[in-house]
Amino acid sequence: MSTPRVVSLVPSLTEAVAASAPGALIAATDWCTHPPGLDVPRIGGTKNPKTDRIAEMAPDLVIANEEENRPPDLDALRAAGLGVLVTHVRTLPQALAELDRVLTACGVRSRPGWLDAAEAAWETPPLFPEPRTAVVPVWRRPWMVLGRDTFAGDLLSRLGVRNLYADHSERYPSVPLDELRAARPDLVVLPDEPYRFTADDGPEAFPALPCALVGGRHLTWYGPSLSEAPDVLGRALREARA
Repeated sequence: MSTPRVVSLVPSLTEAVAASAPGALIAATDWCTHPPGLDVPRIGGTKNPKTDRIAEMAPDLVIANEEENRPPDLDALRAAGLGVLVTHVRTLPQALAELDRVLTACGVRSRPGWLDAAEAAWETPPLFPEPRTAVVPVWRRPWMVLGRDTFAGDLLSRLGVRNLYADHSERYPSVPLDELRAARPDLVVLPDEPYRFTADDGPEAFPALPCALVGGRHLTWYGPSLSEAPDVLGRALREARA
């Protein structure tokens, strides 16, 4: 059976397919940064893919995500006669199951070792001695944070960190900075995507609160990075400084 020709609209799935089905990817988004040096045509961003160009490539499969990609773009690809596989990921178990589904659809016949390693790594992740609460900004101007039912929130909970807005009615609520400070979290988790928080852009908004700068690839991606994420995230959270 020939390897399907695949276009990926999701950075973490791009990395997963590239690691497991070499040669399957024929295009990926501008945001697909891993694996480094991936040499495939780029077809725009996750929110604005060049659907006409994708259709001209006539891939066997387009892989997407219900959160990262817009329904009108996926509908346009389907209208062009393309098969579109859309993942739904809100928890770690969902991520592992969806990765199995995607890789099978991409022609991978046996479960890759990195996926077994990722599952094993999260069976006994490093925990805080005592539970912590955190606010997790994902944007500023305006400030937005993780709310309910998010993959990143699920990962943090498995490391002993409860998202303070986990019970919010919205998944990514906009919350004024004064309210975030007044919530008195034990720490602030600042990822470098989708907003690129850095040591000079983010911590200054939360004086006297411990801030953990973390890589978005370890907090929000589901792919090979999951195998190292517990240790990398756990270390960053424990070393948070005010």
